[in-house]
Amino acid sequence: MASAVKDSRTGYGPLLRTPGAWTFLLPGFLARQPFAMLTIGIVLLVQSTTGSYGTAGAVSATTGVAMALFAPQSGKLADRFGQRAVLLPGVLVHVAGVAALITLALTHAPLWALIAVAVPTGASTPQVGPMVRARWAARLGGSPLMPTAAAFESVTDEFTFVVGPVLATALCTGLHPAAGLVAEAALTLTGGLLFAAQRRSQPTVHRTQAGGRPRVSALSVPGVRVLIVAFLGIGSVFGGMQVSLTAFTEHIGQPGINGVLYGIFAGGNMLAGIACGAIAWKVGPRRRLLVAYGLLALATTPLWLVTAVPLLGAAGLLVGLCIAPALITGYTLVESLVPAAARTEAFTWLTGAVALGQAAASTSSGQLADRFGPSAGFLVPLAGTALALTVLLALRAHLLPRSSSVTVGGPAHGADAPVATDSDDRERELARA
Repeated sequence: MASAVKDSRTGYGPLLRTPGAWTFLLPGFLARQPFAMLTIGIVLLVQSTTGSYGTAGAVSATTGVAMALFAPQSGKLADRFGQRAVLLPGVLVHVAGVAALITLALTHAPLWALIAVAVPTGASTPQVGPMVRARWAARLGGSPLMPTAAAFESVTDEFTFVVGPVLATALCTGLHPAAGLVAEAALTLTGGLLFAAQRRSQPTVHRTQAGGRPRVSALSVPGVRVLIVAFLGIGSVFGGMQVSLTAFTEHIGQPGINGVLYGIFAGGNMLAGIACGAIAWKVGPRRRLLVAYGLLALATTPLWLVTAVPLLGAAGLLVGLCIAPALITGYTLVESLVPAAARTEAFTWLTGAVALGQAAASTSSGQLADRFGPSAGFLVPLAGTALALTVLLALRAHLLPRSSSVTVGGPAHGADAPVATDSDDRERELARA
């Protein structure tokens, strides 16, 4: 699909006036709401029926791992056959998986049975966020509005992490332990079908790359592999915060404020995302990512030392403020590193990396909380971001688009070519110096 926007302006106003944008934004917003409800809903339900945060974290982690492993395949299929062809069966399988998981948990099925059902439940989770980002990339091409679109999507994602955990927690604690997952399945079915119906705005199907070359995975782009590590670290923050906040609020006898504390954390992320999208950046995205990630690793340091609810809320807000710039810049880099024929797959690799990091952090934080107390789980976000920052600094050269516009599987040309900006060129010159 050719770029529909050639406007040199930035900001949310020009972005939201993009022709056809609202046809996929509204159903996409509804369809992604369940994403933030799934893992917390599993943790609350399984912990309620088993009494173990470790068990709850293991089942939640299995769902996240399955999501992470299958999401890139979903993205690759969407690039090749179209988003609708992937969404429709995925939504139906996911709803069936959630229903089976609820039934098994309430009947006190053994852990192996819960894990067995968690695999297809996570694997079939609709990847609506990456699909919306791919639609923006198809509409905007190399427009200066792409960073704004990435920020807008981050804000939308984080709004779901404000609403989702609060809603799931309120339903699970106020109505029934399974109510959060019931709502998740209902929203997945409704939103997923509505989004799949928007066929005109979906990106052009790419069965081959430009010039008739066979398609190759986005994973062959070195920069994508570096971003995957970064997003694994970000996922460790989400997973570690979810489980650790749940354990902490349960430990102090106030489980109802779990969703509020997580909402404050996600709200900080959302506010930072809004600010990022409104700024006309003069610093290149690679440098922005490195600075933002360093601040994120630093912000996670005091979490495990805090024991008062107000201070923990403030610390969580600070962590949230640092996540959005890293996420937004990572997604922005995809448009300049990856050709159009593999962008949905690239976005799903990053989303899957967040899910995988979240899964690993959930089970690790759960084990630490069970053995050493609720505050010990907060060490996981610190370790995850510190390790990822080390990799980012060591391999930062891979995050610069090459002057020759190398694409997946061969030289780029035409609409598939990654776009290098002036700030990219400045960063490249500094890297050579």
